[in-house]
Amino acid sequence: MRDVLPELLTWWRAGETVGVATVVATFQSAPRPAGASMLVGPSGDAVGSVSGGCVEGAVYELAGEVVASGTPVLQRYGVSDDDAFAVGLTCGGILDVYVEKVDQHTFPELGQIAADIEAGRPVALATVIEHPDPAWLGRRLVVRPDEGIVRHEIVGGTDPEQQKRAGLSLGSTRADDAVHDDALGLLASGHNATLTYGPDGERRGEGMRVFVWAFAPKPRMLVFGAIDFAAAVARVGSFLGYHVTVCDARPVFATNTRFPEADEVVVDWPHRYLQAERDAGRIDSRTVITVLTHDPKFDVPLLEVALRLPDVAYVGAMGSRRTHDDRIARLREAGLEDKELDRLSSPIGLDLGARTPEETAISIAAEIIAGRWGGSGERLGATEGRIHRDLA
Repeated sequence: MRDVLPELLTWWRAGETVGVATVVATFQSAPRPAGASMLVGPSGDAVGSVSGGCVEGAVYELAGEVVASGTPVLQRYGVSDDDAFAVGLTCGGILDVYVEKVDQHTFPELGQIAADIEAGRPVALATVIEHPDPAWLGRRLVVRPDEGIVRHEIVGGTDPEQQKRAGLSLGSTRADDAVHDDALGLLASGHNATLTYGPDGERRGEGMRVFVWAFAPKPRMLVFGAIDFAAAVARVGSFLGYHVTVCDARPVFATNTRFPEADEVVVDWPHRYLQAERDAGRIDSRTVITVLTHDPKFDVPLLEVALRLPDVAYVGAMGSRRTHDDRIARLREAGLEDKELDRLSSPIGLDLGARTPEETAISIAAEIIAGRWGGSGERLGATEGRIHRDLA
């Protein structure tokens, strides 16, 4: 939903009604991840995508029907080869798509949720997408880590008296408590997911499915070394959705002018800055660290800190193989153990034959992506099995 939120918010603020289709589960080689959304606006405009083009036509028609009826629908696409060709899902994947009607009446919290996302405040939105009792469909729970349960009920029907009863809960305290706790976990990791419970929120049961959008702040990319390669890495990192920080101790090089696509440029000794960010709790399991200085007085103290961080996603360091060997020797002298050194990706990036700063940035980004999803880095034509993977 994050990608289409500006358009959705514009229509919502204007008092318009929008059909919103969201991928809530994927199987096999589905082209879009859970959380991908498509809007059908009041004039029939289509914004976003749930399948990269495969099933957009069928979803578009369904969204129109849902807006007219007011009743949410959970639809599966791509179950069989015949069905796949009928709707265009020829990749062989399977999508579960939840389609709902959104306006100020059915979704009054949208404005505040959008404000949280814009400000970088973590917020999760849990929606009942399947339940034996149709009255539960579409009910929502807003989850924030710094407050208790904020309950809101969205009634699928159009009965005005039913709509007046909005503002209660998902349906029971037990369901609220279970979904709230699980949504906090997803929010901490920054992952969207469909969760399954019993009809009353029983953890070992089945019958109720709840989709959770986890709108966590952007993951961080820390780029150390204000060189031309860093500018290219910052551009690619921003493109991939990271909050990019460039840090260098030399003020003449670490300037906003040289790094216009970085979210922030910091003048500080790299190891001191990283220690401060660690102590402030601003480093997490989604953080990636690229060390591009290839100068021992900067990168050795920095890597001493980085490689001892317990849960960062990636630590890579630029340099030749000779530089790498020298760096490893210095880090051993500083007391780092093999298990810590094994976390270092150096020389940084995948073997793409890259030469220019831009090509090198793609090489680094490719290694980060492969590490996140468990990719091999080989050519897809030389591999077998699934193309799209779950988080590593």
